[in-house]
Amino acid sequence: MTKILIQSAQILDSASPFNGQTKSILIENGIITQIADQISIQTDLTIDQPNLKVSTGWVDMRVSAPDPGYEYRESLRSVREAAAVGGFTEIALLPNTQPIIQTKGSVSYLTHTGSNHAVKIHPIAAVTIDAHGKDLTEMMDLHQAGVIAFSDGHEPLQNSDMVLKVLQYMQPFGGLFINRPEDTLLTKFGTMNEGLPATMLGMKGMPRMAESMMIMRDLRILEYTGGKIHFTCISTAESVELIRQAKQKGLQVTCDIAAHQIAFTDGDLMEFDTNLKVNPPFRGQSDIDALWIGLADGTIDAIVSDHHPLDVEVKNLEFDLASFGIIGLETAFAVLNTHNTKLSSEQLIALLSKQPRHILGLPTISISENQPANLTLFDTDTEWTFTDKDIRSLSKNTPFIGKNFKGKVWGVINQGQAKLVRQNSEIRNSK
Repeated sequence: MTKILIQSAQILDSASPFNGQTKSILIENGIITQIADQISIQTDLTIDQPNLKVSTGWVDMRVSAPDPGYEYRESLRSVREAAAVGGFTEIALLPNTQPIIQTKGSVSYLTHTGSNHAVKIHPIAAVTIDAHGKDLTEMMDLHQAGVIAFSDGHEPLQNSDMVLKVLQYMQPFGGLFINRPEDTLLTKFGTMNEGLPATMLGMKGMPRMAESMMIMRDLRILEYTGGKIHFTCISTAESVELIRQAKQKGLQVTCDIAAHQIAFTDGDLMEFDTNLKVNPPFRGQSDIDALWIGLADGTIDAIVSDHHPLDVEVKNLEFDLASFGIIGLETAFAVLNTHNTKLSSEQLIALLSKQPRHILGLPTISISENQPANLTLFDTDTEWTFTDKDIRSLSKNTPFIGKNFKGKVWGVINQGQAKLVRQNSEIRNSK
């Protein structure tokens, strides 16, 4: 039997009877067996870190790991390591692999490869065959095979009739449709947000209405069909307001933002750093302010990393030719905590843990005795500098190298295993 002791950690979990209290937590064979002020016992591993906080394990709803097909960008093993360093115990993988995740066999590959790791993978299957937006996949069979949600991932679903059919088809089994709102005809050849910086740089802009128009369309269809929809990676003030109004009407709509979206504006692209080329693009400060308000009032339900690993061959190019994408698993929490001025620590952590779990229909967990230990260990005060040594992804397409952060993840515990980050970012395993 493996025994792990967490010494003197503040518990942040609204479902726990110990919420807000500083306690020691004993874990035996993957189960929390004791929570008390002090615990003195011989263990296999003792975790004792100043100012330590512990929450239920974080869940990332939007991660790309193109394995199979592009394992040199990210493998299932490396994405798990990156997730652990970032504090995530569960991640939902986009279907944009080669071949596309749209068969029971491909789902089984994701769920069984490396399944004894502390980070659990949940497959998102394509909603249309090959993510081409034309013909529906066998969603009922895929749901029964263990798929957690349906989306074409990097490809926004453009066909209105297809959106209508998807929402109707999923209702009998309660499936979740995830769509990234973008009218791709309006953003064609665009490289950054449409605005003054794009004009000054001579770049074709991507207008905000390309996002808001698709949200308006999908909400109108949702009102007609019923069902539920999740908008991922919203980025504009108008999008926040549209979703706020839809929730007030009682529609079953949820949404998330990418963590990196609050760290930069389109004005930061003046040096043509292709690591800042993301989709949706970085917007203006007024949009960032609206995102924070949406997070604070509950309009925005969750935060994702939008982890999208890319190799130098598609990233180290002229800005207009480079691919969109950024890695984010290792930095999501640090970015959010560093820029946060509106949310309590408990509110921020709920956006990474409790609320994504609810949206995806995952089992409810809590930090209580006799419950499975699915935990993230972190603090909100440590100041540190992110370097390439902190990256566990196989790709390094990030603008955060050399950036100073406040708040650090110290490890995760899940499925009877601990993955801990030391001061020098070395990973230690415990089984």
